[in-house]
Amino acid sequence: MKKFLSALALGLAVTFAASAGEAQPRPEYPRPQFERTDWINLNGEWSYTFDFSRSGMEKNYVASEGFDGRIIVPFTPQSELSGVGFKDFIPEMWYQRTISVPQDWDGKRVILHFGAVDYIASIYIDGKIAGRHWGGSSSFSLDITRLVTAGSTHNLVVRVEDDERSGVYAKGKQCGRFASFGCEYTRTTGIWQTVWMEPVAKTGLKDVYVVPDLDQSRFVFEPSYYGLSDGQKLRIRVKDGGKVVGEKTVPASAQTHAEIVLKKVKTWSPENPFLYDVEFDVLSSDGKVLDHVCSYAGMRKVHIVGNRLYINNEPVYLRLVLDQGFYPDGIWTAPSDAALKNDIELSMAAGFNGARLHQKVFEPRFHYWADKLGYLTWGESASWGANINKPLSARNFLTEWEETVVRDRNHPSIIMWTPFNETWELPDNREAAREACRMVEDVYELTKNLDYRPCHDVSGNYHTVPQTDVFSVHQYEQDVEKFKEWMRLKDGKVPQLDLKNREVEYEGQPFILDEYGGIKWVVGQEFSEISWGYGNAPKTLDEFYERLEGLTDAILFYDYICGYCYTQLTDVEQEQNGIYNYDRTPKFDMEKIRKVFTKVPKGFK
Repeated sequence: MKKFLSALALGLAVTFAASAGEAQPRPEYPRPQFERTDWINLNGEWSYTFDFSRSGMEKNYVASEGFDGRIIVPFTPQSELSGVGFKDFIPEMWYQRTISVPQDWDGKRVILHFGAVDYIASIYIDGKIAGRHWGGSSSFSLDITRLVTAGSTHNLVVRVEDDERSGVYAKGKQCGRFASFGCEYTRTTGIWQTVWMEPVAKTGLKDVYVVPDLDQSRFVFEPSYYGLSDGQKLRIRVKDGGKVVGEKTVPASAQTHAEIVLKKVKTWSPENPFLYDVEFDVLSSDGKVLDHVCSYAGMRKVHIVGNRLYINNEPVYLRLVLDQGFYPDGIWTAPSDAALKNDIELSMAAGFNGARLHQKVFEPRFHYWADKLGYLTWGESASWGANINKPLSARNFLTEWEETVVRDRNHPSIIMWTPFNETWELPDNREAAREACRMVEDVYELTKNLDYRPCHDVSGNYHTVPQTDVFSVHQYEQDVEKFKEWMRLKDGKVPQLDLKNREVEYEGQPFILDEYGGIKWVVGQEFSEISWGYGNAPKTLDEFYERLEGLTDAILFYDYICGYCYTQLTDVEQEQNGIYNYDRTPKFDMEKIRKVFTKVPKGFK
């Protein structure tokens, strides 16, 4: 814990220094699975203005060379780390800063990257539109070569539009009221992840999809390019500790994939999260290196047989924790890279082997640390707030989810996709419900077409895909005996909540109780007036430990269940049912907590 507090202090110190022009917040490379050495971090002080009247276009803000306000990017204006701390709704805002393109970038593409901007972003260079993006969580990039000149400085302006109450944007747990309430918290508007630039060869790599194939001891690489030239080739090297253990050179083409078979495979697993280093070189016809990208990959298999989930051909029991990814000072943005790593270490110290990443698309640096530490995760969207019965909402969601899956699908730590949580605006009648079901089924099929991992159509109760890869329920009953009885098979069937217009029954897939617990325990008084947890709070710590163990043992008792997800890792504002406080300090005797969450039924890892 001292290590985390030191990291948090470091994050604050870096932010303060950035505002003084001494350093940058979040200086680490933001995309560790596709890393180039030459890049410019654009985090730090920007100018900004709120546009409550939404008249900035008429006022020609696109050509502004500086607004009155100052904000520290990549922290959202609602956060304290941004230096702004404005908590009310922000329908529109504008950012500005200058960017300098180095002279030695001449002849290359200049790519401007945004980790995430919530929600609609319009990007202008010297008053000219460079591109637009819809989606509050997914990353996007713009080729701004046509608008900039090497050796020159240019004016960058970002227009942001955001409306959490519209019903057409996925917002996750961002509050639709002025003040936080229930399980909705402080909002995020605008830039909330790193902004950076990099030069890329005209025919450089755009992306590479890496598929591990453990059973055949090989990696399959599917590249895409910004452009192609005659005779161009792609060389791929797989390394173990600096030693090349696999190499292949193939013609550069959208139709040409590469396979590298390894003589002796080292697998990635929670017990031993081994990662191969991977180097990609785009070569000209005469062998000159045009583009060099560093990456890594894990040889990990995930598949389902019957009602069991397997990792590397062995059944694994999922001991997950719900992680919502909020921070007291950064809201959706971690104060530092160390804070991301620390959240995983705190979870593992409590006995969990992974997390259900809940109603938020976590940044690539979090997945990097999960890869490094051997931490299993489910990737989830921020689906709440998007009424997918509305055509525009459905279109927004489909695009953002596709971008999310494609961005993160190379991470071995991600073992499941979960597009939706609980509700998808189910109408009151079956005819209308069919359209909502169609949307969920379309997203399920899209996900399966984009990636090999299992897809869990909807977390908790509202399943619509008959053969969804995983079947889950949420149950927050606090009485241990009632909880155990509720899970008991009735006439050989698994119990389910009685939901109106349900069309899908359990058909023998892996069954996971992916939300339970949520036991309230408050330390301190910060949110005492509106704090809450599920059911009646225990009166003593001993009662808390007894209830926690009783509920968890009840799940472990049933053979048809292959995992759980406890709510939750940390308190989040008024929802005070975490294993840790909101500031990541411990609430309990962690040895007792760890004893509960490290239990594994016979036959599982």
